[in-house]
Amino acid sequence: MTKEILLTIAGLHLTDGENGNVEVVTAGDYYHRGGKHYILYDEVTEGMTGHTGNVIKVGENALEITKKGLINARLVVEKGKRHRTVYQTPFGDIELTLTGQDVEVTETENSISIRAEYVLEVNEQNLSECTIEMNVRPREAGSLSLIQS
Repeated sequence: MTKEILLTIAGLHLTDGENGNVEVVTAGDYYHRGGKHYILYDEVTEGMTGHTGNVIKVGENALEITKKGLINARLVVEKGKRHRTVYQTPFGDIELTLTGQDVEVTETENSISIRAEYVLEVNEQNLSECTIEMNVRPREAGSLSLIQS
């Protein structure tokens, strides 16, 4: 896998039988160290000045997303475990709990696919069942055509 990558993130939230989908495609950087995958990218929040730097760390049965900047948080999805965090935004803090259901990583020579399933609680109230899927591919000229919809 190359250092310069394209990252596709697709999220699905099931709340009271209703679906909420989000999909983002962004450029980023990738490296592998100590048996873990690291993905770095910047996130811009529409209507706000500043950005949030994101570091995604993926290991066996665990996904960790660290956000620093406009938004600050450390989100951990680990199979069979609950993790609490404070999600700091410009509008105030939100207490989150993520209970990991499953984390799967599939690697090929030119891509890494990550799928994590978890239950999201906000202020100790069950909010939704969530799935996040990430796909990492080399960033090359015309590489946007590599992304699958």
